[in-house]
Order: sequence, then C-alpha cells, then structure tokens
Amino acid sequence: MLKLALKMLIGDKAKYIAIILGLSFAAFIITQQSAIFVGLMARTYGFITDTSQPNIWVMDSKLQFVDDIKPLKDTKLYKVRGIPGVKWAVPMYKGLINAKLKDGTYQTCNIVGIDESTLIGGPPIILEGKLSNLRQTDAIIVNKVGANDKLAMRKKIDGKNVLIPLKVSDVLEVNDKRAKVVGICDVLRTFQSQPVLYTTLERAYTFAPKQRLLLSFILARSEDSEDVKTVCNRIKTYTDLNAYTQKEFEWLTIVYYMKKTGILINFGVAVLLGFIIGTAIAGQTFHNFVSDNTRFLAVLKAMGSETSLLIRMTLLQVLFSGSIGWGLGVGAAAFFGFIARHTELAFKLSWQLYIFSGLAMLFICSLAAFVSIAKISKIEPAVAFKD
Repeated sequence: MLKLALKMLIGDKAKYIAIILGLSFAAFIITQQSAIFVGLMARTYGFITDTSQPNIWVMDSKLQFVDDIKPLKDTKLYKVRGIPGVKWAVPMYKGLINAKLKDGTYQTCNIVGIDESTLIGGPPIILEGKLSNLRQTDAIIVNKVGANDKLAMRKKIDGKNVLIPLKVSDVLEVNDKRAKVVGICDVLRTFQSQPVLYTTLERAYTFAPKQRLLLSFILARSEDSEDVKTVCNRIKTYTDLNAYTQKEFEWLTIVYYMKKTGILINFGVAVLLGFIIGTAIAGQTFHNFVSDNTRFLAVLKAMGSETSLLIRMTLLQVLFSGSIGWGLGVGAAAFFGFIARHTELAFKLSWQLYIFSGLAMLFICSLAAFVSIAKISKIEPAVAFKD
C-alpha cells in the first residue's frame, strides 16, 4: 500500500512537479537567506577570529562590540601582566585611518598595530612577504582583498578602466605619512569591506590621529594549567576592565549587531517568507491532490483499509516530496554560494544551517500533512459508489 501511495503521487505529474518546485523554492530561500545572514555575522567578528594567538581579550568595561574602540591607559597593560594566571599580555591598536593612493584618491582603512617584539596579533596567513618584515622602516602589510580592489590604482588603458592591484614595494600615504607595503595577507572580510593594514604598534601610533590615549586592546593568554574563564574573572576583579574569551567576545559582537541593527529583522522576514511560500504551496497542492483522489481513497476504505493506513500513505507522500524538495533547494543554495565565493557577498553555509533548513522543511511538511489528514479523516466509504 505504501508503494501504491508513491505511485499515486508520482503518477499525477503536474501536481507532483508543482509540489517539488514549491518545496524546493522554500528550501532555497530559507537556506540562502540564512547563509547570507550567518556570513554577515561572521564578518562582524572576523577580526577576532583572525587574531587567534590570545585566548583572552581585555578592553574598556563600556565597550559594546569589536569596533566600538574605547582607548585604555598604557599602565593597564602592566596591571594585566601582573595578574596570577596570565602567561603573557601584549598591546594592540585598532582604528580607522585614511590612506592616499598614487592617483590621489583616499580610502578609509582599518589599521591594526601589533607588538613589535612578539608580532602577536598579526594576520593569520601571509601570501607575500613575511610577518617579520613589519620591523622594516615604514612597513605595512595589506590584506589581499583591499590590495586588489579598494587600494588598487585605476588607470585607463586603451579606453578601458583597469584596476592595477597594490603590490609589495608600493608606497602609500597613511595620514600624510609614508607607508611601504612589505607583504600581502589573507584575512576575513570586514563588515564594511574596508581594507586592513597591519603595522607595528609604535608606527600605528604615528599614523593615528593625535589623542591622549591610543591603546585599544590588551591581548593575553592564560597559563596552560589555569582555566581561561577563571583568569578572565580575576582580570575583572583586579582591574576596572572587562576580559572575555575569544568566543565570548565574538558573541558580544554578534548580539550587538542583532539587537542594535535591523539585520535580524530583515533576514528574518525573508526566511519567514520561505516558510509561508512552502506551507501555502505544499498545503494547497496536497489538499487538491487528496480531493482529486477522494474516490480512490474511499474505495480503499470500503475494502477495509483503516484511516490510519491512509494517513501513513499521506505522510509518506509528504515526507518523500519534502526530502526531494529540501535536497534540491539546499543544493541550489550551495551552488549559489559556490559561484559567489569570490564576490563581496557574505555567504556561510555551515552544517548547522543544513539542520535548520531540514527542520524547517519538516515543519512545512507537517503542516501540509495536517491539511491532507484533516481531509482524509472526513472521507466516507460511500463516496466510492456515488455517480
């Protein structure tokens, strides 16, 4: 009987294709929009992920997210170094600054100053040059995306505008001071997709606009024998600063963007639209499918089939269609992400999203099944003998 249920479903090709297309589109919208949302959120804390050496971030107690820089006194660094359980602690500067290109245009960049002696906090992947090159005079390392796009020089060649990427040994003006490119690195794109410049802490201070306090973060690592959360609590107790583990700092940033911006609402509406589309199409189509097969279902009842068997047949039809629709939709979303992988589009299809979209499709199929089961339960065997 269950094989008969699948034959009934596939036999009505028009309705079968309509169901598959509706569910596939719903799965695509849910998965694609969720992946873009996750990708955008990943960009908000990408700088934290790239800075993997420390497991403790120390900052001003009023800081709300990674780009909400509130400068610290230099003496705070020595206080943190003296706290039991802290293996090491180094300073870091992070800010925005204008860079002047060879063609005279200006570009706002993220500048990161790291400790010159240890180079902790530097970019995770160096594509050209070496991290130690930062110790050279006026040296900076630029991220690949920024070098190939916003920091690239625009020239007209044969009447066409051509981008000439920034390369090692090129020179920029950073806040009216000379800066020489000594390396190209690969880091996660920033939320605003601005170029990222790495340099030493002292040089970053000379590039930065003059102000009384310049220290942005203190990067620290706990002793191997110490619990990192316990060390964070000690830092909070002995100083007036906040200390977070890497994951906590990432979540602090994510929560800020979800609460203080309209990103969550905008993408939530798109995902909800996928739910509504899938439920409406699947529910209506399955209802029509049952209506068109009422006489056949009534015959089965008249032959002694119980309503529970007919319900199992319907559930099989719904789950079969949902599985195919989910597979096609998720596959289309994954392909969309693949072809957009080298663009500015934020797209991150994590394994959690496969589970989320699968549960969403199960919910849609459950609603569609409920509509069909409500119709089946009212079918009378006598319908089979009506003219």
